[in-house]
Amino acid sequence: MSKAVRKTIEEAKETGNPELDLQDKQITSLEDIPGLLSMENITRLTLTHNKLISVPPAIANLINLEILNLFNNWLEELPTTISSLNKLRILNVGMNRLDALPRGFGSFPELEVLDITYNNISEETLPGNFFMLESLRALYMGDNDFEIISSDIKNFKNLQILVLRDNDLVMLPKEVGELNRLRELHIQGNRLEVIPPEVGSLDLLGTKSCLRLENNPWVPMIADQLLLGPSHVMDMLRNESYKFMYQRHLQTGSQPPPKNLEAKNRKISRKSLNPNFVK
Repeated sequence: MSKAVRKTIEEAKETGNPELDLQDKQITSLEDIPGLLSMENITRLTLTHNKLISVPPAIANLINLEILNLFNNWLEELPTTISSLNKLRILNVGMNRLDALPRGFGSFPELEVLDITYNNISEETLPGNFFMLESLRALYMGDNDFEIISSDIKNFKNLQILVLRDNDLVMLPKEVGELNRLRELHIQGNRLEVIPPEVGSLDLLGTKSCLRLENNPWVPMIADQLLLGPSHVMDMLRNESYKFMYQRHLQTGSQPPPKNLEAKNRKISRKSLNPNFVK
């Protein structure tokens, strides 16, 4: 443990500061920091830009934790105990090497913001209760391996921001149209050819809204309207000719465009760790 880390821990204990910032400290293991995992008063723990490979089960001891930021580490897994952090509101595990989320992950009762951007997670490696996170307001799932999103996404009634950019999505569920509070939808950089007409009922064009659609192999009807702007696409989703075309597209069952495996394999999250780097 470096002197800087030791000093930060000692100062936090002396002052009772509930916010602990340990970003960019070359930390490889939380268990090497004496006393950290018994600091029950901590409400915010920042561990970004370190070299953590795992999070110990004892993270559950931080019973008052509200914000946990693990962005840009080397995490390959999360403990099942993490979902027992009943006060957690914000969890950022973006820019890691996660292939899956642990069993029971959907048990957070207060989680509002979840960021799993830039990992290797797919619909097959989400836990069974993932879509029980009904308190979510923002969900960032960009740069992963999702090909489909479950219709259970309709359970996220409070969701305002949904980011699915740069995955392998071939279809968006019509249940996205039931997310009445959604104000941002980012689906650029996928393999999408059509959009469910139900999405046309959402308010995605206001001054505080955002709809990103670019870099998909859209059918000509969508591609032509997108050249004029997202508002034209939203108008089109509500007309009968598009709804007819959409149903025909589903019935034909055509093969989606192929994955860009070359780009996926270049991802840092795909590369094996050099054990010499972990000290």
